Amino acid sequence: MIENDKKWSGVRTDLALEEQERFQEERVEISGVEVHEWEQEQEGIRVSQVVVKTEEGAAAMGKPVGRYLTLEAPRLAEKDNDFHKEVTKSLSEQILELLKLHHVEKTSILVVGLGNQNATPDALGPKVLEHLQVTRQLSLEYGKEFCEKHGYPILSGLTPGVMAQTGMETAEIIKGVIKETRPGVVIVVDALAARSVQRLGVTIQLADTGIHPGSGVGNHRNSLTEDVFGIPVLALGVPTVVEISEPEFGSMYVTPHDIDERVEMLSYTISEAIHEALFQ
Repeated sequence: MIENDKKWSGVRTDLALEEQERFQEERVEISGVEVHEWEQEQEGIRVSQVVVKTEEGAAAMGKPVGRYLTLEAPRLAEKDNDFHKEVTKSLSEQILELLKLHHVEKTSILVVGLGNQNATPDALGPKVLEHLQVTRQLSLEYGKEFCEKHGYPILSGLTPGVMAQTGMETAEIIKGVIKETRPGVVIVVDALAARSVQRLGVTIQLADTGIHPGSGVGNHRNSLTEDVFGIPVLALGVPTVVEISEPEFGSMYVTPHDIDERVEMLSYTISEAIHEALFQ
């Protein structure tokens, strides 16, 4: 049993909020980073926004310049449909805000579900795509006017798998799809790693920075970003594992015992948030 999260303070995290909290604990101020927090008291949802504004701040945080929104909702672990609907509503509002911030029209969107569907802690992305109501086929069959008339976005989905399955880099696959389908924005859904076990399965991060494999500022080889694709990339993720290091065994991962149920519930909640944000 893990009793104290502080023992994991040196563990890698994909959450910008946890990086910022580490500096707070060490009482270190970071130049070029702003933090705003607010709570939706009735819903039991805490929302935080970390804005990395400068390259100096990015270097200190180990996160690219951009905006990181985090929804913390401890009751996400419960089978409470009403609460999941509240999270859906809150997340959809944050998605809309980022789309407006980047002046993106809700007309043509590609949603990419990253991960390995055969490994439950890494299956969030593919699971979200299972619930996604794609509509691009309607525009191809009946014309764009049909989608406009019914308030549908031209929504397409992609589950690129992992390199061991395809022999291709994920970025290569997405580039090809973007070239053929010409979406206005990409929403990438992925499972994340956290530093705190209390955040596993109950925290959602939404960022406008895309995804940088290896958490590397300056590591652009496989980055899924606007610089690579030429269109805005929103990254939506939930931490499902804590990575630990044991001298004898190397890297190991801790995940909730009910991760199967959590991923299933979260995948539906996230897909509904995307629908609510995009469908009129």
